[in-house]
Amino acid sequence: MTLYSMHSWTKVTLFLLALLSIFARSVSSTSRRALVQGKPSEIGFRVTLKHVDHGMNYTKLERIQRGINRSKSRVQRLNAMVLASNLGTYDVESKIHPGNGEFLMNIAIGTPPKLYSAIMDTGSDLVWTQCKPCEECFDQSTPIFDPSQSSTFSKISCSSDLCQALPTSTCQDNGCQYLYTYGDYSSTQGILATETFTFGSDSDKVSVPTIGFGCGEDNEGNGFDQGAGLIGLGRGPLSLVSQLNEPKFSYCLTSIDGSKTSTLLMGSLANTNSTLSTTNSKSSKVVTTSLLKNPSQSSFYYLNLEGISVGKTHLPINKDIFSLNDDGTGGIIIDSGTTITYLEKSAFEQVKKAFTSQMNLPLDDSGSAGLDLCFKMPKGTTSLEVPKFVFHFKEADLDLPSENYMIGDTNMGILCLAMGKSSGMSIFGNVQQQNMMVVHDLAKETISFIPTQCDAL
Repeated sequence: MTLYSMHSWTKVTLFLLALLSIFARSVSSTSRRALVQGKPSEIGFRVTLKHVDHGMNYTKLERIQRGINRSKSRVQRLNAMVLASNLGTYDVESKIHPGNGEFLMNIAIGTPPKLYSAIMDTGSDLVWTQCKPCEECFDQSTPIFDPSQSSTFSKISCSSDLCQALPTSTCQDNGCQYLYTYGDYSSTQGILATETFTFGSDSDKVSVPTIGFGCGEDNEGNGFDQGAGLIGLGRGPLSLVSQLNEPKFSYCLTSIDGSKTSTLLMGSLANTNSTLSTTNSKSSKVVTTSLLKNPSQSSFYYLNLEGISVGKTHLPINKDIFSLNDDGTGGIIIDSGTTITYLEKSAFEQVKKAFTSQMNLPLDDSGSAGLDLCFKMPKGTTSLEVPKFVFHFKEADLDLPSENYMIGDTNMGILCLAMGKSSGMSIFGNVQQQNMMVVHDLAKETISFIPTQCDAL
């Protein structure tokens, strides 16, 4: 059993924090701006991330509930996308992407740079913002980008590789026109162009020229009204990760009930090889496992999950439940834009059964929390023992801290499992990732989880 505390947090050694801090400062501004064949090389920068509910007076459970509501269409669309692709109906009109997201990052676009806040999304590729003249634009807190006021704005030709990589495009006046549609029926349509993007703040600012992005003149729906556009960090050629030509990035998400910001590290600053090797000799908590590719869903980061343990019980889940099938269905992706983890229905039912049998608490079947499994807590409870939860990835076991899968609310007197069921594909959500440095290494096709006190970075 492991202890769940209403006030618990993930601990990390000062040694690890010091290593991360030293490494982050070791990259010179000269190397960050180097160019190779017109593309950035050895670029590294740090960006602050804010949860979309940052600064709002919600309890942890209320934040989870709001996130679940935002994620509903995303989860449905993620599964529908894979199914439609398998049936051969995915590209009938326009390719549809998950949409929405849970974290915002500050960027600056153009010369001179103009500040914007955009949604970070590891489940899609296109980088875009709203642009003048706007035929249809949603409200945003900053002025809409005006390309006529930037000396570095340039349209992309129809024959360019980036234009060819778009799921839906047309050619007009020798310029590439795009349409990108999301799962909540939001969409962006406009001109594909290049611009100088500036990341970071103060002395750590890094300007990167000729980033391909969508200059959206017709943007419909309410899926992106938290920000002024989106930064796609998926695996496809249009994403920021691919355009930087740096195959590594990492993020560290603070507790969902906290008021502190999170961190995104791109390129050379996410190169944690030395940190990982040192930490491996000092700690057994660094977990590295392989990433999988799905040819029919090239944007997603698929994990190689082989099983789950609850308490001392290794659940008898058929290994094929989490396998990525030859037809592109199934599997489990890691996604920053989905709040809680969703497991394929039969696997979730076994998890639910195991928790029900191992928790010495009565079930709460009121449905008031909006989660599938909740228990009644005795009055005055501040901490409880709960079963351990372990994800068994290929050659690596991820033992989650209790606050990454149990959500308690003393006012309501309930304790809930922060997971749900899905149909088909499973999704590893951001609550399960909190207070971990999540390192994507696309050169090695691996992903690493390093327990980290993210608000101390």
